[in-house]
Amino acid sequence: MAKTIKSALADTLENLSKGDFKRFCHQLLDRREEPRVKRNRVEGKSRLQITDVLVSTFTEEGALTVVLKILKAIGCNQLAKELEDATGGNFSKPDPGDNVLPQDGNMSKDVYQIISRPVGLCVIINNNNFKYGSQRRGTDKDAQSLAEVFSWLGFRVLMCKDLNKDQMDQALTFVASLADMSQLQKFNFKEWDGSSFVDPQQVLEHGDAFICSILSHGKKGVVLGTDRNPLPIKEITRKFRGCHQSVLTGKPKVFLIQACQGSNIQHGAQLMETDDDTSPSTIPEDADVLVAMATVEDHAAIRDPFDGSWFVQSLCEQLKERCPRGEDIVSILHYVNNDVAHRETSSLAKQMPEVRFTLRKKLVLQPQHS
Repeated sequence: MAKTIKSALADTLENLSKGDFKRFCHQLLDRREEPRVKRNRVEGKSRLQITDVLVSTFTEEGALTVVLKILKAIGCNQLAKELEDATGGNFSKPDPGDNVLPQDGNMSKDVYQIISRPVGLCVIINNNNFKYGSQRRGTDKDAQSLAEVFSWLGFRVLMCKDLNKDQMDQALTFVASLADMSQLQKFNFKEWDGSSFVDPQQVLEHGDAFICSILSHGKKGVVLGTDRNPLPIKEITRKFRGCHQSVLTGKPKVFLIQACQGSNIQHGAQLMETDDDTSPSTIPEDADVLVAMATVEDHAAIRDPFDGSWFVQSLCEQLKERCPRGEDIVSILHYVNNDVAHRETSSLAKQMPEVRFTLRKKLVLQPQHS
C-alpha cells in the first residue's frame, strides 16, 4: 500500500473538521470494549498525539478498525472510504462487541415494533411567558431542536405555547384521546413543517410511539403553568396509561421534562438561568412509560438564555449521533446523563438528569429521512 496505516490514520484525523474531531474523541472515550482509552490521553491532545495513542493502544491494524467504526458512527463516511482505500480496506470488520441491530431488529420480541408512518406524535408544551412578566429565555431554541430531531426520526411534531395549568391539563387530555379536533384551535396547536411551526394540515392519529416534552418552570414532582399553578407529573403520565380503550396500550410513551425539581444549586451562574419557581415524584406503575427529567429531585435545571437547556440540547445531540447506529433510547439517555454531568458553569454549578422507566422492551428509533 502507498501509505503505512499510521500515516493514513494521521492524515484522516487531520482532515476532520473541528466539530467532527471533537465528536471523534467523544466516541473514542465512550467505547465500551477493551482496551479502553483513558480520558487524560485524549483531552487537550493534538491529532498527531491521538494517532500515537490509537496505535499504542490497539496496534496499527486494531486502530484502523476502531477509527473506521467511529468515522462511520459520526457520519464521516467519505473519510472512512478514503481511509479504507488508502489502507487496502483489509481491517474494516466490525468489532464483536458492536451494538448493531439484526436485520429484523424492530420485529424482535425484545424491541418495540415501530412500523407506522408517521412513527407517532411528538407533542411539545413550550411555556415561555409567565405571570408577573418573567420569561424562560432559551426555551424556543429547545423547542426547535426537539422539533428538528423528532421530525427527522419520523414523528409528526406539534407544539402549543404559554399554557396555564388548566390549559396544560386539558390539552394533554385531548392529545391522549384525539377525540375532539376542535381542541387544536382552542390551544393553538402548531405543527413543524421542517422549517417552522404552521397550522396542522392533516387529521391527527397516534402511531407506534408517543413523545411528550414539557418545557416549563417546575418544583418537586410538578411542572408549572404560566399562571404558576402546579400540574403533577404523575397526573400527566396517568392520562396516557394503558387500558383497553387506549390506542397507546402496549406502545412506548416517552415524557421529557425540562423543568426544575427544586432550587438547590451549587452557585449562581453567569449568563445562565434555571427553571426553578420557588408532592413527591413517582414513576407511573403502568408499563411502557419512560420519564426523563432534566434534573434529580430538589435541584435546579440549567438553561442558557441563548443556546437552550443543557438537558434538551444534549438529548438532541445524542439522538442525532446514536439513533442511526441502532442504539435504544435508554442507552442514549445514559450518554445524556454522562454528558450533562460533566458540564459546569463558570461558577462551577452542575446538573444531573434522572431517567425512570417501566419500558418492557428496547425502544429503537431510526431516522426516516436525511
